[in-house]
Amino acid sequence: MEFSGKAVWITGASSGIGAALARALGAQGARLILSGRNEQALAAVAEGLGETLLLPFEVTDQAAMLAATAQAAQWSDGIDMLINNAGISQRALAVDTDYPVYERIIAVDLLAPIALTQAVLPHMVARGSGRIVMISSVAGKFGVPLRTAYSAAKFGLIGYADALRSEVAHLGLKVHVIAPGSVRTNVARNALTADGTARGASDPHIDAGIDPDVAVAEMLAGIAADEREIIVAVGAEKQLGEARRTPDALFDKVAGWVAAGYATRMETPQ
Repeated sequence: MEFSGKAVWITGASSGIGAALARALGAQGARLILSGRNEQALAAVAEGLGETLLLPFEVTDQAAMLAATAQAAQWSDGIDMLINNAGISQRALAVDTDYPVYERIIAVDLLAPIALTQAVLPHMVARGSGRIVMISSVAGKFGVPLRTAYSAAKFGLIGYADALRSEVAHLGLKVHVIAPGSVRTNVARNALTADGTARGASDPHIDAGIDPDVAVAEMLAGIAADEREIIVAVGAEKQLGEARRTPDALFDKVAGWVAAGYATRMETPQ
């Protein structure tokens, strides 16, 4: 896949992996739709990146999301690729964590990307092409301590993506799951603690993690190569992610069921 000239919508684009994705795709000539909560930060990321559209909104605001989708679909002849990157992490033991923290993390990390994908999906199906990218985590492949809510959301995101991929492969759409390990961003600093407040401090393994630009280069290479599951990690995180990798043959088998009429048979009363 060539990214030049493609309209790519990135959520969580004001910092970290999202900003690095914007820089890398802009350098390759993509037309960028950038979303996040901070319009000023989005404008700073967009500076010098060529053709861009800024659509700031809170990902859990359904009305704002639908309005942004309408604008994105009309801009630059449609959306070629949606990258669901916005998210928030966690640093707290389950026994100490207030239930609203689970609601907040699952709303941001699971329900919001599903809602946006569902809104964009009809546009891509009508065009007969498009790519949907889910930024999950290696914590979505195996459970990580202090991240029960985060792992639950990221596991769910992969499940949704895998099922969706099987349904839309024969329609010309592609779905990619990216599972990063520790990347040098503010993810730990912004993570929610047991009472829902931001942690305010980073982790040593995050500070020593992969440079965001290096991680993004690997992500985009995997997308360009049509890899369905892209694990971007090193060391033990890489080993754990690879140990839980889904074989391509299984993706193909399930997609084949749908192409052969599985959904139609299931929907028709016997």
